[in-house]
Amino acid sequence: MKTIYAALTLSIASFAFSQSKTLEKVEPAFWWKGMKNPELQILVYGKGIANNDISLSNGIQIKDIQKVDNPNYIFITVNTDEINVPKFTINVQKGKKNLGSYSYELKQRNSGSADRESYTSKDVMYLIMPDRFANGDEKNDSVLGLTEKANRSLPNGRHGGDLRGIINNLDYIQNLGATAVWLTPVNEDNEKVYSYHGYAQTDLYKIDARYGTNEEYRNLSRELNKRNMKLVMDYVTNHWGISHWMIKDLPAKDWIHWFNDGENGFKRSNYKTTTQFDTNASDIDKRSALDGWFDKTMPDINQKNPLVLKYLTQNAIWWIEYAELGGFRVDTYPYNDKEAMAKWAKAITDEYPKFNIVGETWLYTAGQISAWQKNSKTGEAAGYNSNLPSVMDFMLFGDLPKALKEKEGWNTGLIKIYDSFTSDFLYPDINNVMVFFENHDTERWNEIFKADPKAYKTGLALIATVRGIPQIYYGSEIGMRGDKEKGGDADIRRDFPGGWKSDQRNAFNPSEQTAEQKEFFRFTRKLLNWRKGKEVIHNGKTKNYVPQDGIFTYFRYNEKEAVMVIINNNEKDETLNLKRFEESLKGFSKGKEVISGKEFSLQNTMTIPAKTPLIIELEE
Repeated sequence: MKTIYAALTLSIASFAFSQSKTLEKVEPAFWWKGMKNPELQILVYGKGIANNDISLSNGIQIKDIQKVDNPNYIFITVNTDEINVPKFTINVQKGKKNLGSYSYELKQRNSGSADRESYTSKDVMYLIMPDRFANGDEKNDSVLGLTEKANRSLPNGRHGGDLRGIINNLDYIQNLGATAVWLTPVNEDNEKVYSYHGYAQTDLYKIDARYGTNEEYRNLSRELNKRNMKLVMDYVTNHWGISHWMIKDLPAKDWIHWFNDGENGFKRSNYKTTTQFDTNASDIDKRSALDGWFDKTMPDINQKNPLVLKYLTQNAIWWIEYAELGGFRVDTYPYNDKEAMAKWAKAITDEYPKFNIVGETWLYTAGQISAWQKNSKTGEAAGYNSNLPSVMDFMLFGDLPKALKEKEGWNTGLIKIYDSFTSDFLYPDINNVMVFFENHDTERWNEIFKADPKAYKTGLALIATVRGIPQIYYGSEIGMRGDKEKGGDADIRRDFPGGWKSDQRNAFNPSEQTAEQKEFFRFTRKLLNWRKGKEVIHNGKTKNYVPQDGIFTYFRYNEKEAVMVIINNNEKDETLNLKRFEESLKGFSKGKEVISGKEFSLQNTMTIPAKTPLIIELEE
């Protein structure tokens, strides 16, 4: 590792540039006509390219040429509204000698592209780690030119899951009731080891060949769109991989964050992103949180650099337009420069007004989390507007398992869930908050509760019926477990059974599922498919009743209908006195439970089975 860092230090200190061609790379490789922001920045890379003359064909004017410390880069700015040809040539010349040319294309946008739909509270998001889901093309398991080869016997190695495997199993995901698919990053991650997770990207414009191609990624999006489903890209602005081609030959020292007092320039983040809004925080703590690296293999990107910010903004828009995306999830959002990211989010949502972006806001109080949502009053109090449409409800995530495991008390048990919801007033758009009980970085829910179907049903019933956008993690719908504490990240990212030809049982096929898997799957499928058509759940109001005697009851309602949700966390059946809920039950005489189909009278009392959620559609 020290050898890698010595080389990087040398690159920054002396700009020991690669022996590349005069014109080796152009990014973005093409663009589109008709964008709301017509200004396009084109990165052109090649050996000593800044020492030459640059011209464009067809009399096209260059608005600006920016050179940086490294003469292997130039950044050309053009106004696409002033270009009336579909293609033009970028020429690199030395006097009269042409050293290289590139044919640049301005494509036509798809009809309605700017007005594309994105995920909302009507959706349920299904999170997949592609390397661990399904291997649809064994020929791309190991690829020439990419360092790490497939080895399914290694817990932290490449296992061979790919885009084709996901496409092959879209019927399963659709049948389950999910309507949006979030993939952990699939761009090239060409690190030597532990590259399967994708968060140390080495090329932002290329799908990792072990997953497939750019075209295959777009095809996945189109196949989802045909099913009225959406593809959500996991976008990483905070860090790249140490093997990224631009990190190996930095455009400028301030492209990344660097510490003179660190180990070869490296210093790990203190991970205290609460400093972003702490008005009393010390500068050294704030800098350590924001500029420190996540890991030695993940250089921290400097979004304050205008060229970097423009590069990240255009790359994000390029993927939306090219792959016909239906949304972003942004990794480690509070670790970025917040002012720069506000510009990034605004540029994207200006271009696509309905486009949703959820930030990974891993904080534990509603005050801290809500400050990151667009138009937040808590953010405004700190003089900031993130322009970020959606945030992740880590407060609810943190409280859920405690609430179900703790003994009921004044401030323990189900009251934790209720207290989490009492902070909803802090969010400017509470329906656009992501709710979840696990993801690819956390302990598996079914591990916490030892694959108890009742605990799974309770957790899913809650996130599927409260305000916000529910997110579920692949495999939990068939009872998959994984012990992060003992087995590390690899154990919570196990291969989906049936995703490989050698698997003994194919859980993608309901007829091959075990009895245990069937119980988890059938509940999930029935609940999520019911939820699809329930406007009262998507955008209805909420009425909470303070938990009593180990039972939490709340209502979702609008002018047309109402749903009563009851969670009994006791080890025994309980009798619920319905008189307390009179204000919400007025006008209703009976109800039908969504999962069982059982009918209930709403007179006097109701028996609630032990450790069971009931979701009751109310009827007159």
